[in-house]
Parts: sequence; C-alpha cells; structure tokens
Amino acid sequence: MPDTSPALRRERRSTRAELRHEAIGRLVGPLLRAPGPDGGAALVVDLGGGAGTLSVELALLGHDVLVVDPSPDALAALARRAREAGVGERVRGHQGDARALPGLCGGRAVDVMLCHDVLELVDDPATTLAELAAAMRPGASLSLLTAQRSGAVALRAAVGRVEEALAALSDPDGRTGPDDPLLRRLDADATAALLGDAGLDVVEVTGVPVLADLVPEAVLDSSPRARESLRRLELAAADHPDLRGLASHLHWHAVRR
Repeated sequence: MPDTSPALRRERRSTRAELRHEAIGRLVGPLLRAPGPDGGAALVVDLGGGAGTLSVELALLGHDVLVVDPSPDALAALARRAREAGVGERVRGHQGDARALPGLCGGRAVDVMLCHDVLELVDDPATTLAELAAAMRPGASLSLLTAQRSGAVALRAAVGRVEEALAALSDPDGRTGPDDPLLRRLDADATAALLGDAGLDVVEVTGVPVLADLVPEAVLDSSPRARESLRRLELAAADHPDLRGLASHLHWHAVRR
C-alpha cells in the first residue's frame, strides 16, 4: 500500500507546485532580461500577485514592482516578504484591481505586465485586458496565465470525475458545476481573440503544466526518481503543440502593439 502520510501528501503537492513555479520562472525570465527603455530598472506590474512569491524574485533582479491585489492579507504578507528579502523599497502593494492602474504608476508606462490566474475571476476579461494594455508602453510584454477548459476536462476524466468533465466541456464558461470556484475557463482561441481585441499580439503560448496533473499520485509517491522524471517530462512537453490541449493552464506571452 502506498504511503499516504500527511508529510508525503504535502511533498507531492509541493512537487507539482514547484513544477508550476519553475515553468513560470522560465517563461517570465526572458521578458525581464532587458532593462527598461531608459536603460534603468523596468517597471513590472503584477495584477493579482497576492503575497508576492514571484514579485519579490523580480525585485531581487533589480526591477521596480507594483503588486495590485484585492486581498489586504496577501498584501501584508507581500510587504513582510519584501522586507525580509531586503527589497522593500522596490516592491509596492496596492489593494484594488486593474481599474486602479492609471493612478498608480505616476505617469510611468509599464514595461512588463503579469496577469496570472486573474481572468478566471473577473467579471469582464475583455475590459480587464484593455485596462492592462492601456497601462503598458508600446512593445511592452504581457505574461498571462489562464486556466484552460480542455485541461480541466482531461484532468477530471482521468480521475473518474466524469460528470464534472462533461459539465466543463458543455458549459459556455467551462465550469464544472455550481460549486466551481472559477467563473470561467477559457479556450485557447477565445483567449487569443481577447488579446487581439485589446491590442496585444501573441508571441508564444506554452502549457503550464502539461502532464503533471494527469500523473497518478501513486507515481509521485513512489520515489524521488519518479518526481525528477516528471520534471523532465514536463519540460519536454511544455512546448509540444500536440500536447498543449492537455495543459491545465496556458501561459501567453503577448506584446502591446
């Protein structure tokens, strides 16, 4: 019988969280290698950045980071984490949403915009993307992470939650039922259309993660070697166009026209 102790369950969840975090870091990293347009620090806005796991790392690279999030508790954790990392002067938090952006940047255009796991929760994704684009300078990059309908269908079918899979497939918003915490899951074509309408041109689309959520828990429980193999598999599958439809999330790199 496989070990299902709380410690091992936490480790398994940590492995999947690490895979996601590593993948996002690989994708966001290239957007941040160039300095701002004046040769100095770039202005990075993290919409929905929460407690700042990614934002603090960006500040450590020398960027100025603004985190906009509706949760005061998350922003308090962000401030604490930034102070502990020694980048408190580079990280600023604001309680609010995309509508607040025009008054927050002090007339400075955004060089890199992060919007991860946000469009699934806002009332109007098209308006949110338009507000993000308006705050970005021409040529600025958007890092967008969206929950994908087909990935939700595949995952629920794989674990035997067939009715939820059918609901996600047939529901106009890709929801698994009335208790689904997300307002929507987007198809790839719908997301591409939203980006285009907001004046954002897609550069690259990558699955995050592609297969990790489909691997049985018993495999992750079996050995550290199995977890490392999953890392290598995920890295190999991330850009595979035939496998992208299985990904639970898609990462979009887009630039403002």
